[in-house]
Amino acid sequence: MRNQVSILHKPTTNQVPQTGFADRAAPEVLERLIRQAEAAGASDIHLHQRGQVADVSFRLDGVMTPAQELAGDVAERVCGRIKYLARLKTYQESLPQDGRIDRKDVGAQNDLRVATYPTVTGEKTVLRLFHSSGVKSLGELELPADAVAELERFLRQTSGLLLLTGPAGSGKTTTIYACLRQLAEAGGRHVITVEDPAEQIVPGIMQTEVNEARGLDFAKAARHLLRQDPQVLVLGEIRDEETANLAVRAALTGHLVISTLHAGSCKGVLERLLVLCHDHSAVASSVELVLNQRLLRRLCGECLGKGCSVCLNTGYRGRLPLVEWLRVSDAMRRRLAARELEGMAAQPALAERARQLIEAGQTNQAEQNRVLGFASAA
Repeated sequence: MRNQVSILHKPTTNQVPQTGFADRAAPEVLERLIRQAEAAGASDIHLHQRGQVADVSFRLDGVMTPAQELAGDVAERVCGRIKYLARLKTYQESLPQDGRIDRKDVGAQNDLRVATYPTVTGEKTVLRLFHSSGVKSLGELELPADAVAELERFLRQTSGLLLLTGPAGSGKTTTIYACLRQLAEAGGRHVITVEDPAEQIVPGIMQTEVNEARGLDFAKAARHLLRQDPQVLVLGEIRDEETANLAVRAALTGHLVISTLHAGSCKGVLERLLVLCHDHSAVASSVELVLNQRLLRRLCGECLGKGCSVCLNTGYRGRLPLVEWLRVSDAMRRRLAARELEGMAAQPALAERARQLIEAGQTNQAEQNRVLGFASAA
């Protein structure tokens, strides 16, 4: 049997594993780490140099999980290999760099996005795995049936604005791609996206990427793409007043617009949009649906949360969407125009949906507390 290194092994202080793994050539070490991450279902590999050792962690179901320690010299060679494959400057350690590795170069199932950053203890390198399992349909997201119905209703419209919110890693992009798949399968409409970056390719959709280093941000891209006669425009994120006003105007002039806006709740999305757009009547007329999303880890089906080899002793395997939404009615539009937002509550509340999932045995209270905070359990 080949020597296998458990990704759960965490050496004690000053003890660096030397069981053949640390002595292998950099290409083999890197490829082994990538295979382990893919087998575990990790979304990211983090490699952080700190003096004579380097910590390797995987992001599993949104949570950082210690994976391995590498000797400092081995880590340096691995980081150099990563930079070489990503076409970065191998000698540059004092400035951040970004690149991409083709899956064929490392024998991986997925392409990898690379980001390096200097820290006080040494360089930090993050590899993002672009999973190639394909774009999920709305029905495969495990959203509540009424949430799917609301999204499908919106996608049948010819104009209006859909805004998704939630923290980084809450599943917003996955939901948007499911919407894109539905639009592509329905056909008959010109759909254009502006993304940062395009994480998956959807056949039948015109996808573009921002390039801020060259002056192409979301607002500039949207301005020019509106001249391409889109019927549906997807903006990866609304970050500023110009992009917000473009999205609102496009929704008012016969375009279906989908975007994300960072806020803590559906009501918070509307509050922030009213700040970004001074024409409150336009905001009230354009917004159709707001979706607030989180992801809860699912209890491992093999051990029911106790921890086993299948779930790498975490007790969890996979994630469940937690959503609430707000459909803007005619009565709400009048209140929005007057900036009167009291009483605009999303349905169902995130805490209520979490309680339903706990009662169904799909997750637990500890996970609700982690994602929503202890106040939600009161």
